[in-house]
Amino acid sequence: MGVPAELEDEVARINALLRPLAKRRVDLTDPDWQARMRQRRPLDEANVREEAETALGDLLDLYEREEEPTRAAIRTLLNHYDSFTWATGLPTGRTPEAFRRELLYLSARDQGHDTRDELVTLHHLREEAHEAGVDLRPILLEVAELSSTKDKYGMGSIRDILRAAAG
Repeated sequence: MGVPAELEDEVARINALLRPLAKRRVDLTDPDWQARMRQRRPLDEANVREEAETALGDLLDLYEREEEPTRAAIRTLLNHYDSFTWATGLPTGRTPEAFRRELLYLSARDQGHDTRDELVTLHHLREEAHEAGVDLRPILLEVAELSSTKDKYGMGSIRDILRAAAG
């Protein structure tokens, strides 16, 4: 099936609006540069929050229910439209379903541009789930089965990483 053309077009449009924000320079000589970075809300600055959140939700719904060719197409799309991927996220939640969505998004990003960043994200999700009393193991194993087997950067595939995190 692949990604519906209208959904890919919407992600491309949002990506184009976010690109200048994602690529803007950061003044590292400013002593408050880190605080300024945390305060920025690129989806709001580009006035695309609602559309971006809807598009991400639609992508994750497809990723969850469709077969591998569609999941692979979503991985490719998220890699290609990296400003969209950089700016989007999911609402914070402490329920099994919220953690599942976060893991689906992690799987769909397929290690992003740096596996180490995704490992930090995964570590944080595991800590949050533990604090919330959510057993993440079955969710990790379930999402691992939907994940890529490609070892992109020599640190294992995202499927292997999720399985290892499940213990």
